[in-house]
Amino acid sequence: MGVAGPFPSYAARPPGPVMDRDEADRALSRLGAEHEAIETSLLALQDHAGRRLLEGAELSGVTKERWTVTERSVTLLWSYFDAYTGVLERAREVRARRRHPNREDLTVLTELLRGEGVTVAHGAAGHDPSVTGPARLSERFTLEELVSRMNGLYASALDMVVASDTVWSAMPARIDLLAAELRRTHSLAHSVGVRPGEHPAGDELEAITAELATLRAQVISDPLAFWLPGPGSAAPGGGRPDTTRYDRAARALEEVRREVEAVLAVRQDAEQRLVHLRDVLSRADRTLAEARVARGEVLAKIAASEVPVVNGPPTALQERLAAASEYRRHARWHRLSPLLETLEREAEEELLRAREQLTAVTAPLAVRAELRGRLDAYKAKVARNGLAEDPVLIERYDAARRMLWSAPCDLRVAAQAVQRYQDAALELLGRGDNPSWRRGEEGERT
Repeated sequence: MGVAGPFPSYAARPPGPVMDRDEADRALSRLGAEHEAIETSLLALQDHAGRRLLEGAELSGVTKERWTVTERSVTLLWSYFDAYTGVLERAREVRARRRHPNREDLTVLTELLRGEGVTVAHGAAGHDPSVTGPARLSERFTLEELVSRMNGLYASALDMVVASDTVWSAMPARIDLLAAELRRTHSLAHSVGVRPGEHPAGDELEAITAELATLRAQVISDPLAFWLPGPGSAAPGGGRPDTTRYDRAARALEEVRREVEAVLAVRQDAEQRLVHLRDVLSRADRTLAEARVARGEVLAKIAASEVPVVNGPPTALQERLAAASEYRRHARWHRLSPLLETLEREAEEELLRAREQLTAVTAPLAVRAELRGRLDAYKAKVARNGLAEDPVLIERYDAARRMLWSAPCDLRVAAQAVQRYQDAALELLGRGDNPSWRRGEEGERT
């Protein structure tokens, strides 16, 4: 319809010069077309679905206030249209008197068509809400002024009707779809024990339910409270529905749905996860038992060694595992879900700690094994070079071997004995013409 409004208008000219017959006929033809366009627009507004909804709704807030003004505007529009129709009919009557109108007829036509020939009494219609200042009992207009006044009222009324209808067309249906999804999620949540007062997601579902009910009621009674006008838009209904609260409820429902699905997943694979937990904790127990046996062996076989104390079995984890089994037995999935996640993490950590303790406890035995291996490796290399019968090497080898194969073994003294044997072997081998041996030995020592 454009900024100028839905009703056609013609160029303004002062009543001034009296129109001739051709000018009067052209003006009447144009006004007849304008009259039809105005009537069509008013009837379309009258029959607009949004207007019928507004008439039958129990409104509140800003919508109720604007609808009160809009109803008065629509009444005024019809009053203005009736006045416009009356002037047009009078002008047609004057023109129909004679085939060739005389000067008096043309003067009357000029006044009607160009002058302030329209008088509108503000009776039942009330004061025009688009006009500021004190109310007047009647006003006089030119036809152009009257059309301009009607354009303003029509644009304001149509904007209000279109905006309300757009909100009603968009939001209740979306709210109903979300409410249906909410009911499905609520039923599913209830089946896995996610209920208000027992699980945070159950409380959130109750809050979303209340919010959607309140939101729908407010949208129905006050749609304009959920309308965001478009910036700089002059077209009626330029803007969009404000879906902020709806979007927030939709996001909250999606989070709850994911939580419920997580609980469902727990129900489906709970037994498998519990079996895995038992296995992890059993391995941790066996590793700790092995560490305790190894600690006794180290204390018996290794002298002057700091051996860390081995922790006992993780009884607290076992108790919580038993609680998890009870939750599964009684289908308390909403409690089992977070407990399993915590237990799985802590059980893996417990197994890692048990392995670290075993490694720490058996470290002296690993050192002794390394010394034994080094001693035998050097003996084999000495034998390959024909020095096995050297008395110094035999003496030092026997001394080192007695220390490494006796209990308790002093690792510090044994390491020194192995080093003395190694030094003696390198010294004897270095005297012969065997550079490759020397290079190999130097590499091993580095």
